[in-house]
Amino acid sequence: MKKILTIVALVVAVQANGQDAISRFFEKYNDDDSFTNVSITSRMFSLFTDLEMESEEDQEVLDAISKLKGLKILAKDGVNGKSMYKEALGMLPKSEFEELMSVREEDNDMKFMIKESGKVISELVMVMGGDDNFFILTIFGEIDLKQVAKLSKAMDIDGLDNLKNLDKGN
Repeated sequence: MKKILTIVALVVAVQANGQDAISRFFEKYNDDDSFTNVSITSRMFSLFTDLEMESEEDQEVLDAISKLKGLKILAKDGVNGKSMYKEALGMLPKSEFEELMSVREEDNDMKFMIKESGKVISELVMVMGGDDNFFILTIFGEIDLKQVAKLSKAMDIDGLDNLKNLDKGN
């Protein structure tokens, strides 16, 4: 019985570690007023579920939103973004997160990482760093990648629109 409890405790600890690593990164810069810091809770997403949508596409986005548990953004201009980019990626446990896509545009590097269990994506992390800017976003809950690009357009979140390229095989 002790062996089973030990194994269960280790599995729970490993699963919590990924979100903890990201949370620690956000907490490190949480009180720094030079960063833009956004946090949206599941309660905020649940408020949208009462809305009536006119189009089927809008309803699909609403359905995707209802499965989210949270969204966090941390961003800053005028910073060595490449250094912060490396720091943020270094905190993500490689055993839990898989690289989904990387993009390099001009002086910006961007990576999309996912945590997946079975066929369900439980977390999406986007990290971007450039010569003088940094951006990290994490979305957690039950995530439908097809709807994330539409969600990013609706919420005006730059970068996530790159996920539309996944359908094109890029």
